[in-house]
Amino acid sequence: MVTISLCMIVKNEEDVLQRCLDSIAAVVDEIILIDTGSTDHTRQIAQTYTEQVYTFPWIDDFSAARNFSFSKASMDYCLWLDADDIFLEKDRSALLKLKQNLDRNTDIVMMRYCTGFGSEGQPTFWYYRERLIKNDGRYLWKGAVHEAIVPSGVILYSDIAVYHKKIHPGDPDRNLKIYQKLLSQGKNFDCRERYYYARELYYHAQYQQTIEQLQLFLTEPDAWLENKIEACLLLADCYRKLNSPQDALLSLLKSLEYDKPRAEICCEIGSYFLDSGQYDIAVFWFQTALHCQADFKRGGFIQPDCYQYVPALQLCVCYDRMGRLEEANRYNELAGQVKPDSPAFLQNRIYFQNKLPKNG
Repeated sequence: MVTISLCMIVKNEEDVLQRCLDSIAAVVDEIILIDTGSTDHTRQIAQTYTEQVYTFPWIDDFSAARNFSFSKASMDYCLWLDADDIFLEKDRSALLKLKQNLDRNTDIVMMRYCTGFGSEGQPTFWYYRERLIKNDGRYLWKGAVHEAIVPSGVILYSDIAVYHKKIHPGDPDRNLKIYQKLLSQGKNFDCRERYYYARELYYHAQYQQTIEQLQLFLTEPDAWLENKIEACLLLADCYRKLNSPQDALLSLLKSLEYDKPRAEICCEIGSYFLDSGQYDIAVFWFQTALHCQADFKRGGFIQPDCYQYVPALQLCVCYDRMGRLEEANRYNELAGQVKPDSPAFLQNRIYFQNKLPKNG
């Protein structure tokens, strides 16, 4: 059986830290908590779980803090969590089983990171993250913000999930301020940093600046393909918000230079033609989205609804506007198979019950 060091960086997390540690403490062999300047009871809570609570002065660099946490680990693998992450019982049991059976040649275990949830708490958005990392000195965090370890070596993809369950929002300006500080110090962003800087600008509704940064990013020869496709989606949304729908469409079409169509792209293109009343063309793109296959192992951000529910519902709209009610109803029922409790599906079902002729 392999051994695991839980490595965390924390600051003012008294409201969530106990919940996090209770969800995982029984599985790991060592708990290392790095306090970056708490002024609440975070440190006292941490000390009830481990003696390995260290102070690391905050220097606006998440990678520096995470690498410090890994430097204190003495077990075979490092498991990282944020304080507002939790393991559910089924995932905790699965991790224990993995720990008992993991091939020691494995370098990194990728686990699902669930960050979006429906009304009943079910995950609606998740992606793979490098979660369990061999503790042999080869793997270092990179990036002051949106830090990551580049997966390499022998990689295992697991269905084990970590749930990101925030109780209160963080500082919405923190990441942008860090990027702006780096720029003021003369930092030249690499591809990944520029991409995430653009995302922070987008979150702050600075759409023209976002466009400028994403356009620069797309000229980078070493930019990651998945980020390029996501950049095209972001560009399109910026242009829409700036009332430039044709530029939005061109941005979406540009993504086809990089790879085969993704359902997210197809749904957005379909929506463009739906909004302009070109229903036949919209149908083509929503049909294409419906037949796309999501590949979570690529590592990009995936919107699962775009691969079944959204295109089915939009095809319902298209066919209804074309007067082809039976086809519209059929696609609404398809959407209902994916989300039977969807208010849109249920409302549409009543609509078609009133519109379509009764059998018999």
